[in-house]
Amino acid sequence: MTEAPPIQRHYFVDEAGDPVLFDARGNAMPGQEGCSKHFMLGVLDVPDPVSLAAALEALRAQLLADPYFHGVPSMQPERRKTAWAFHAKDDLPEVRREVFRVLMTQEVRFFAVVRDKARVLDYVRQRNRNDVAYRYQPNELYDSMVSRLFKDRLHLTPEVNVCFAERGKSDRSAALASALETARQRFNAKWQRSTQSVIRARESSPARDVPLQAADYFLWALQRHYERQESRYLDLVWPKVGLIQAVDETDVAPYGAYYTKKKPLTKVSG
Repeated sequence: MTEAPPIQRHYFVDEAGDPVLFDARGNAMPGQEGCSKHFMLGVLDVPDPVSLAAALEALRAQLLADPYFHGVPSMQPERRKTAWAFHAKDDLPEVRREVFRVLMTQEVRFFAVVRDKARVLDYVRQRNRNDVAYRYQPNELYDSMVSRLFKDRLHLTPEVNVCFAERGKSDRSAALASALETARQRFNAKWQRSTQSVIRARESSPARDVPLQAADYFLWALQRHYERQESRYLDLVWPKVGLIQAVDETDVAPYGAYYTKKKPLTKVSG
């Protein structure tokens, strides 16, 4: 029997770096010490979120019971780090390797949009010259990347569930739903179609929605490549990568660079 197509898709969205361009005094931050050079938004397409969560939770239980990690600060519940949720930046290298091992056994697909903050700053300054009333807001960049990231991802099933990692204290579910609707409209305009998928957007934390921890790991691997020119982690997960859009790499094409299986981002991938 032919397997029935899925009724719904589950997407988990996280970020790496930050969309902040100016400090409290209005000074430009890109290029300054401690400021990320890039801002990245990634989405993990997870056909079976329950299975992925169970695999990561089983790994966490196994690691917490391992005497090798006894007394490690990040493994203590009161620290609210690895004992609560995997987070690539905070996890020990030994833990990180085990998480990557589990992720590579899962049926997931990763997509991301990468922006060069220096190029975004150039755009903002040019817009300020043309419109003195314009004031850049970090959420502006984030939401525009949401629309770009999902333009071709919202018509694949009748129902689409998008879980965003929380950002700050305010609930931005309505704004994110609007950004997803913009993505749908752009797809419809491009292909002269009218997609009717039901889109649900919500915010959550990695501790509550475990697949967000997996999205964090993929983004961390991508960030290490761009920020530190360290590609071995990205090479490791590349079989699970669907598409990386580097918007500001315009040397070859004005729309940027698209990296896929046939055109890998690093020399040894694929």
